[in-house]
Parts: sequence; structure tokens; C-alpha cells
Amino acid sequence: MAMFDKILIANRGEIALRVIRACREMGIRSVAVHSTADADAMHVRMADESVCIGPAPATQSYLSFPAIISACEITGAQAIHPGYGFLSENAQFVQIVEDHDLTFIGPTAEHIRIMGDKISAKDTMKALGVPCVPGSDGGVDTLEDALKIGEEFGYPVIIKATAGGGGKGMKVANSAEEMKSAFQTARAEGKSNFGNSEVYIEKYLTTPRHIEIQVFGDGKGNAVHLGERDCSLQRRHQKVFEEAPGPAISAEERAAIGKVCADACARIKYIGAGTIEFLYENGEFYFIEMNTRLQVEHPITEAIFGQDLVREQIRVASGLPISFAQEDLTIDGHAIEVRINAEKLPNFAPCPGRITQFHAPGGLGVRMDSALYTGYSIPPYYDSLIGKLIVHGRDRPEALARLARALGELIVDGVDTTVPLFHALLQEEAVQTGEYNIHWLERWLDDNLT
Repeated sequence: MAMFDKILIANRGEIALRVIRACREMGIRSVAVHSTADADAMHVRMADESVCIGPAPATQSYLSFPAIISACEITGAQAIHPGYGFLSENAQFVQIVEDHDLTFIGPTAEHIRIMGDKISAKDTMKALGVPCVPGSDGGVDTLEDALKIGEEFGYPVIIKATAGGGGKGMKVANSAEEMKSAFQTARAEGKSNFGNSEVYIEKYLTTPRHIEIQVFGDGKGNAVHLGERDCSLQRRHQKVFEEAPGPAISAEERAAIGKVCADACARIKYIGAGTIEFLYENGEFYFIEMNTRLQVEHPITEAIFGQDLVREQIRVASGLPISFAQEDLTIDGHAIEVRINAEKLPNFAPCPGRITQFHAPGGLGVRMDSALYTGYSIPPYYDSLIGKLIVHGRDRPEALARLARALGELIVDGVDTTVPLFHALLQEEAVQTGEYNIHWLERWLDDNLT
């Protein structure tokens, strides 16, 4: 198959810019789509062409199948890059893209469907030899069955909505008494947020880290892994600070779990970028989910391996092989990303508004992925992420020092941001030493920001 001439990016903000930059380096023309609220957005300015696809609400623009397919037909784009969020993991959309003889730059509809359902994902991974958290076999329909599982595995347990994500539909039960309300609440949240009340139950790990393995497949039975990222610093199950490699993972553990993940992807003929997420405790990995798309935090993996993952996505989608082999991948140094949101502390309330001054930090080992510019007005309709600050150093102490320096250079005036949070976190011993788990940040916030 020949390389694409023109790619439409079905997204906005910094990830749309990220894809446009990859296209430009590859000599591929890019098409930006935008809502009326994003007419002045940076991705619209930087793309070769742009198409307005609807009014401000995402349901009428960025999530509109007909609008995006029509934009492809109008511009002659042959492929669609979904970025992350929006339609990136929508199997129905992928099927429609393929039905219109267009290429979706990402996995197949089947793989998205399998991994989008937490139970089928766990069953699939278990069959492929990926270690999983002990828990129920499939969905749990009654409180009676839930109480039996709690008794079998011992409390605490966590009840999760099958179709869940972003922390919704997840409840912890520390006892049989707590199970009664937690079970019903998780089911109700699953129903209201995802239209599916089915839940499953797992053993709740008390001090785990969130470790994710970056995988990449060519769709023909070849796959590699690009090490791990530690994303344990989370607020309400949303990542805020990520680093690679993980400060708690040994080279032997990395090679072993990486091989398991790459082999699993090869066996199912997975295509493109994917991330297999684990809880890690006492030297053991437990599968939690697979994200069948590019991750927000992919730049830290790019930094330590020197590979362009978006370029690679485009290559394999066009039918080309992966441009590197597992033995070509060696880790160089340490990288950290912090997610900068337009939010007002201490409550993290969204803070849209006009940017009166913006200055991105620079210098050796500093990358700022952002769609901000002076005079830009952040619309109130979308995610509050306004930038990702990525630093790369020879080792972790250098990366931390570089992050502190870069945060000091960053200027975002006109709106409140989460930058002060990162200045504060860098003073904490647990962050300096890397000795934190997925519960650490929530507890720190309760102690320091309330």
C-alpha cells in the first residue's frame, strides 16, 4: 500500500498539533476539523486545510460521524487519525470509516470492541498469558453473588462497571456491610454514565503502583514493547504526573512483562499503538485494562527511546512494517511529563478564559506540547488540559531538576492553572525518591489543599 497523501485529524488541541507535525515531517498534507468554538484554534492555523464540522458541543462536532466522514470526502483525505479521547476508541466509528473505504489510523474495530469491555478484555488477556487481578469470572448480577466473592477473596474488594472508565462506576468495599451500598452504587453509575449496569469484582490492592506498558503492532503478527511508564500520581483516577522508566521497576521485570505484552499483541495481530495497564504490588503485575490508542503521556516514551510513535502509527496504517525491532530499543535516560490544566486550585474547577500572556519553557531536554498562544480564549466546552510539559534528563535527578527549572520558565497568564501543584509536589520527599503509589496523591491533596 502507498503512503497517504492527506490525513484528516479528528481531534483538537495539543494532540491535533502533534499529529500535524508528524504529517509535515513525512510530507503528508493535513486536514484539521473544528467546531465553531475552535475557529481560532492553533491546530486550525497550522494544518494545510481546515473544515468546520459543527457547533461548539462535541456531540454536534468532534463526535459527529457524518460530519467527520463528510470532511474527508470534501477534502479527499484518505485516512483519519483520531488522537486520544473523542472517537479514538469507538468501534462503531472505526467500522464506518472502513465502510467508506477510508483508513482508520489505529486498531481494528474488533480489537477496540474486545478491549473496551473490561470483562472481555480480562478474559482475552488471561487466555494470552497476561497476569490479571484475582476476582470474579465475568459479570456479577446479584448482591448475593457479590457477597460470596467478597468472602472468597477477602476484603477490601473493588466493584467496577464493565463499560467504565475515568474512575466512574468504581467503588471500594472494605466489608460485607459496605458491599451492600457499593455494589448498588457501582451498578447505578455504570447505567447512568455508560448505559450498562453490569459490574465485575476484583481484589483491591492497598499500595499498588500504576504501571503501563507501551506496545506497538503491525497487524501482521509482529509486535514490540517500548518499556513502561509509571502513572501512579493520580487524582480521581486521572493521571497528573507520569515518568519513564518507572522508578520501581527493574530491568529484568521490564523485559519479562514487556515480552508478555508484546507476545500477546502479536498473537491477536494488533495494529498500531496500544497501552496495557497494570497495577504493580510486591513484585507482581496485575492487568487492569488496555487502551487501544495513543496515550496522552506518549511523549515520555518517545523521549527515552528516540522514536516518533505518531509517525510509526501512520506508517503501519499505510501497510509498512514497524521501522524498528525489539533489539533496537534501548532506554536513554529518564523522562517526566506533567499535565497542565486550566483549573483553579484547590478544587480543580475548570477555568476557561483568555490567555493574556503565554511563554513556553525551552532549553536542553524540554518539550512543551500545547495549543496555547497569547490572546487565545480557552473555550468552556472541552477538556481542561491546556499543555503537557515533558522533560528528559540523563537520569531521574536531572529530569526532576529540569522539570523544576522548566516550570519556573513557563508563563500562562489570564487563567488559573495546575502549575502551582507541580511546584509543591517537587518539594515532597516521596516524589523526589519515587516512593509513591496510586493512593499517595489523593492523601497528599487532602492534607495540603483542603
